[in-house]
Amino acid sequence: MVALDPLIPPFVPVLLAALVIPFLGRRVGHVLGIVATGVVVPYVWLSPEGQHLPVALFGFDAVLYNVDAFSTLMGLIFGLIGAVAVLYSWYSEADSLQTAFALSYVGTSLGAVFGGDWLSLIFFWELMAVTSTLLVWHYGGRAVRAGYRYAILHGIGGTLLLGAVIWHYVEVGSFLFTASEGIAGPVAPILAAIGIGVNVGFVGLHAWLPDTYPRPHIAASVFLCVFTTKTGVYGMYRAFPEGQLAIAYMGGIMAVFGATMALFQNDMRRLLSYHIQSQVGYMIAGVGIGTTLAQAGAMAHVFNHILYKALLFMTAGVVIYRTGTESLKKLGGLGREMPLTAAAFTVAALSIAGFPLFNGFVSKGIVIAASHYDFAKGPLYVGGRTTLEWLLLVGGVGTFMSFIKFGYYAFFHGEHEGSVADANVGQSVAMVTVAVLCVFFGVFDSALFALLPFDVTSEAVVSEVYVTYTVGHIVEGLVLAVAGLIGFALVKKPLSKVKRVPDIDDLYNPAALYGTRALVVGTTELYAAVDRAAVTATRVAHGVVIDPRSVLARLGDRQPARLTADIGTSIVLVTLVLAATVAVLLM
Repeated sequence: MVALDPLIPPFVPVLLAALVIPFLGRRVGHVLGIVATGVVVPYVWLSPEGQHLPVALFGFDAVLYNVDAFSTLMGLIFGLIGAVAVLYSWYSEADSLQTAFALSYVGTSLGAVFGGDWLSLIFFWELMAVTSTLLVWHYGGRAVRAGYRYAILHGIGGTLLLGAVIWHYVEVGSFLFTASEGIAGPVAPILAAIGIGVNVGFVGLHAWLPDTYPRPHIAASVFLCVFTTKTGVYGMYRAFPEGQLAIAYMGGIMAVFGATMALFQNDMRRLLSYHIQSQVGYMIAGVGIGTTLAQAGAMAHVFNHILYKALLFMTAGVVIYRTGTESLKKLGGLGREMPLTAAAFTVAALSIAGFPLFNGFVSKGIVIAASHYDFAKGPLYVGGRTTLEWLLLVGGVGTFMSFIKFGYYAFFHGEHEGSVADANVGQSVAMVTVAVLCVFFGVFDSALFALLPFDVTSEAVVSEVYVTYTVGHIVEGLVLAVAGLIGFALVKKPLSKVKRVPDIDDLYNPAALYGTRALVVGTTELYAAVDRAAVTATRVAHGVVIDPRSVLARLGDRQPARLTADIGTSIVLVTLVLAATVAVLLM
């Protein structure tokens, strides 16, 4: 492999393109966007591991471009999907300014995953939150309020992570990743887990996902589904490179919760958003387990998930683009009208569900194998499997059920009234490209293994050598598919009667609204009360000074008091007041 000496971090050309695109024509601007993101792939691929660019950031030692197996994998998939998403944006009528915001989002994400220190990572992490918020806001309408909620939550998460980074610096004396194994100190890991947990969608911190991603332009959703959560997984690995039991179990809970909530959704992009949480749960479980097999599986699933999730949002976007409808209840029979989109959806659905011969089967299998071989057994070992393994398997059944529902109601059930065109040329090229990759990495699993930070086929590297296509793995994948099919058949009728299932934001959104309103009203009323008291006191004091005898008379003093003093008494009183004042000042 030809080695490059990269003096310029890969985020630089992407951010430069973002700056100039609004001033170019729409066609030229999008072509530039495709080129700027596309060149990231060979640039990163040809950069030798260990290459780094040390700089001084805010007066501290930092590394703006750090090449290792983890950052290389992230850079490859970020650049690839960025180029595809820009192509899709061009043919989905996204304007140049939206694409500029999207590229700034891609560029800051690249900055985060290639930083070699915590200071660089948190710097780009916060910029990533800002640029993604602008991408959401640009669409206007319902996206504006969703964008505000998104910004508030990510602001809180980023602040917690910043607190963790500062605490870590106090403990270690350096921001560099090489200074310690993960986040150090007694409190910093907790702050980091919660702060990063916002980005990856920990249960309870996840509601921004289904709230935000269905709101903006269909092309914006393709970008959004990729970068924030996957950069979060990367950040979680950097914070906990040796794993953490609680994080592993949170991943398992995310897998089940996200798949369950997705099953109740009828808005296509909202369903897909819950499945981001569910699939990221597998990645977080791998990071939490902490072994080489588990970490390789987590990063493999990051890579694969970006492919099939982007494809799912593209297919849903084409349906919305052609029909103007987001609800599965108002669709049906589109498979005959939109065969290419239906085929692309089928590939993506089988990939995310982990069906054999598709890429999700490979990466999910690695994480599940790690949960079986490398995880704590003892009291958490039930029926020959760990409880974490059971959670991941149940999440897999829920995933099959959700996408059977999606495909059934959108493409195969009933008939669509009127004629609907299929995806246009650019949309088709984008979807077919990603669909081919989903199948390629599913069939030729060795191509995926070659990109991973650890060799899962080497006994010297992993505790258990992983072989994708064994009888046991294939049977497991088929059993999950059959269970999902049977499960959907059993719940299809009850599900059709469900209107809306509340989530955690149904609690904290009103609490935040009425809580802040009560705070504002309480503050203004307190100010008004203090103001009234001050005015009253001033009025009384003024009356005492102007007409003290009337005040004494109102207080019931029938004999007017002597209110004057001779010169000697006055001098003594003034002296005492001055002495008291000086004493107070000296104290």
